[in-house]
Amino acid sequence: MRGSSGTSTLGSIVAFFFLCSLFWVSEVSYAGSVDTVRIDWAYYNPISLVLKDRKWLEDDLGASGIKVEWVQSLGSNKALEFLRGKSVDFGSTAGAAAFIGRANGNPIKAIYVYSAPEWTALVTSPASNISRIEDLRGKRVAVTRGTDPHIFLLRSLASSGLSENDIQLVPLQHSDGKVALERGQVDAWAGLDPYMAQLEVDKGFKLFFRRPEWNSFGLLNVREAFASEHPDITERVLRTYEKARLWCLDHSDEVRTILQSAAQLSPEVAQKVWERTSLKDSRIGVTQRQVILDSANALKANGIIDPDTDVERVVNELLDPSFADRIATAD
Repeated sequence: MRGSSGTSTLGSIVAFFFLCSLFWVSEVSYAGSVDTVRIDWAYYNPISLVLKDRKWLEDDLGASGIKVEWVQSLGSNKALEFLRGKSVDFGSTAGAAAFIGRANGNPIKAIYVYSAPEWTALVTSPASNISRIEDLRGKRVAVTRGTDPHIFLLRSLASSGLSENDIQLVPLQHSDGKVALERGQVDAWAGLDPYMAQLEVDKGFKLFFRRPEWNSFGLLNVREAFASEHPDITERVLRTYEKARLWCLDHSDEVRTILQSAAQLSPEVAQKVWERTSLKDSRIGVTQRQVILDSANALKANGIIDPDTDVERVVNELLDPSFADRIATAD
């Protein structure tokens, strides 16, 4: 009886561990497999428009049986929402907005510079008497919170000794801010191209305050877990991004046509946006880091992020140039 019971118990234990091993193998297999890569496209990211149009990612990843799903981001704040919610694996934001995301616990890594744009400035109507930052005191100003235009507005106000408390901030998504300024519902707008260029070119609206060096670069971000679990696929996505960037440098007219079609812009507006966009360098370096640090300190000074935030630590956690560096070294 004892021998039979012992054999039965031993068999149960073996069976238990066998089932556990099958479950573990299944989990590892699941974690290592990818059937779809979700990536955003945005009017403010010209490389994404080219990739979506040319289907180079579909060609590359499709060879491995991986589908590509495109999701439109209407602003950095939306891209960050998608990344946090796992609606996308790769999302396009401004560098400073990516910092906000990481500081607020969004587990992302910034791995690639998709553009060095002057995509934001402060805008007002042709008939407005606003001509300098001080004129914004008490005025209604539209802005999309958590985006580069918002941070640009904060830095602009601070440069003249003002803060958000000195204006009437009207939180609107970028396209709605444009419409509000057109209709006279606000006095000024922290603009974003291509909407900003539309007002400037088509209707003579004024960009009354500009500082190109305060624009915090366009960064491609990846979910940290995705990059950790699938470094090979992450690198393949970046290689295709780099292919598109180099193509853009040699095919300016075609890029403008793609931008014009995707965003339904006039040729003149597409030209204006393209004039304010540089794709010369895709690697994250000292310059990008410093702009993000400066923007982060402005956020901290204005109470947008926790005053106890260790800015240096968050920036170090956010920026990961290793993928882009490997691509550049291999090339």
